Amino acid sequence: MAKKTTPKKKPEKKSKPADKRTTGQKIFRFVWKTALWFNIISIFLVLLFKFVPVPFTPLMAIRAIEQKMDGKEVVFSHKWVAIEHISPNLQKAVIASEDGKFFEHNGFDFSAMEKAFEGNQKGKKIKGGSTISQQTAKNVFLWPGRSYIRKAFEAYYTVLIELIWGKERIMEVYLNSIEMGDGVYGAQAAAKHWYRKEAKNLSIYEAAGIAAILPSPRKYKASNSGPYVQRRKGIIAKYAGYVKLEY
Repeated sequence: MAKKTTPKKKPEKKSKPADKRTTGQKIFRFVWKTALWFNIISIFLVLLFKFVPVPFTPLMAIRAIEQKMDGKEVVFSHKWVAIEHISPNLQKAVIASEDGKFFEHNGFDFSAMEKAFEGNQKGKKIKGGSTISQQTAKNVFLWPGRSYIRKAFEAYYTVLIELIWGKERIMEVYLNSIEMGDGVYGAQAAAKHWYRKEAKNLSIYEAAGIAAILPSPRKYKASNSGPYVQRRKGIIAKYAGYVKLEY
């Protein structure tokens, strides 16, 4: 008689071991991974924009959305040009107006920050202590605002661009990215909008006009200006004459 064969038992699937990590360990692991990926992505973007023109900024997107929501026509004018095609007059004017120690500091002007803080404590309305490097970091990588969280990110990106880009690239990105009018971004678009000429052909007084409106570019006009901007133009044009470009 043939022997009866018993069917082979299928191997039992091994159950996965239970995750014995505590809640605190899981949170730490999540935070650590998030920080790691943030650093990888941010450093990659900073390295990328050292060589590649910045196509748009968060502020450009925010302004377009605001215009759309207000039922207005979306106005957007922006054209990247190399720093060789931006008048040295404009480079000197923004340094004279926004950051007189641009070539001296490593991204932060602590004396200006201290003065701004003291002025805010006294309720005075004065120019902020942000350097051109800080403004560039904010414009390219972050959103507008005054929270401590955004300031912390701004400081982080400022250190990165100072280390990786250097002063000339920071100035190039700054002058190609910042808001210089309602829907007007960058030196080339501003030169065309305000003076009907190329950015490389701006005179010292025209450059001073653009620099004068940077704190509130949607409120003031660089050409056909009122008394306040006219006074600022004269002051900026005067001090720009003392600025030396040290790239």
